[in-house]
Amino acid sequence: MEKITEREFLLRQPNFPNRSETDAFYLNLANTLLSETTSDPFLTTMPEGLSKRIVLTLTDYLQDIVADAGLWRSFVDTNRYLYGWSIPFHTVGEDYIDYELNKEDVRFLVWYVVAMLWNDKRDIYPHNPQLIEFADRCYSILENHYDEAPVNESFNIARGLEFSDPEDSEQIYHLGNWLFLHSYLLTPAFSLSLHELMQDYDEKDPEADTKLNNILEEAMLQNTTGPLALFTPDWVYLMIKGKLPKDEEKQVETIHPYYEKFVKATNGSEIKYFESYEAMNEFFISALGWEKGVEHLAQAKGASDYILLVNKSKGMLMARGIAKCIADPANPLYDEEYAKAHAFDLLTIRGLCPGDLLRYIFDNGWLPDVKFPESDDYALVKANKDFIARCYLQIYYRGD
Repeated sequence: MEKITEREFLLRQPNFPNRSETDAFYLNLANTLLSETTSDPFLTTMPEGLSKRIVLTLTDYLQDIVADAGLWRSFVDTNRYLYGWSIPFHTVGEDYIDYELNKEDVRFLVWYVVAMLWNDKRDIYPHNPQLIEFADRCYSILENHYDEAPVNESFNIARGLEFSDPEDSEQIYHLGNWLFLHSYLLTPAFSLSLHELMQDYDEKDPEADTKLNNILEEAMLQNTTGPLALFTPDWVYLMIKGKLPKDEEKQVETIHPYYEKFVKATNGSEIKYFESYEAMNEFFISALGWEKGVEHLAQAKGASDYILLVNKSKGMLMARGIAKCIADPANPLYDEEYAKAHAFDLLTIRGLCPGDLLRYIFDNGWLPDVKFPESDDYALVKANKDFIARCYLQIYYRGD
């Protein structure tokens, strides 16, 4: 396998194109990780370049924690704020040391890069034995070099910055740009979003560079990124302030006109299931008062089942083809065997289940059959369901 080049390494550094005195050490470490794991069974079918991406991610994680730069610290602290645990999927013991090198961190990062960037392994079980064995081998190599690892001061890009200081505005923008486009923790989760954004991009277009810059600038402000699906300004705030920004006060909600009609027709329920399009269309007409003799939302025809969910302030949303996964006692279409095979898709396939509906299902405990496809570990997904949805679905889950 070819070595990681200096340019491949430098492109991910906060001070690129400048160099740091520590670059030689960490580039050598990345190549040591690569050469000493090349024969690992986990890597034998891996796409070209992915093994490099994994070891570069682990090398940058080490640079971050050695410098106490704050990105990994932000991730761990926000996990605790949201969920009460340090690292997704792994219960840490007394030997876990905050913001230092930990085996659980390395296991998570290997899973994260693989799940986000290897299409054939997108649903890989975080406790997959080959993955764990490979991650632990990487951890041992990192541990052997940990005490001698120098501080790369360029990773301290957020240190001393103040939002209130106009002189820091350029550096704050640079921080956000690096986090969004090049940092080891955020970029894997944005890969699928970037692919979607680039659908209409034509590199032969005379204005291709300008259009690409516009796409990325807009995405940096409007798209979520990273394993927690936070917006770039949130990540920047975490790096500078050490906490998430406070939510703005919500305006007084007004009741949507569909809401009262919907719950009146369903005897108070905010959700309703339909076996066919025709049954749903009849509900639109008879319950909501939509025009008779019209096929409403005709573009939705052809699915196996339908769900409508109404919200007091937002109105109504529709989903199709997933009702068999939802163990609502009032859902006549629920199919346990089907759900065991397909419920995980609701947490990982974008656009399949609207975010509001997925959260509603979570809140009611109606996904008891969801698991990573290669395991029967229902408990792991139950404990990490919101994180999994954030990581895979991104803006599709957190768009509102």
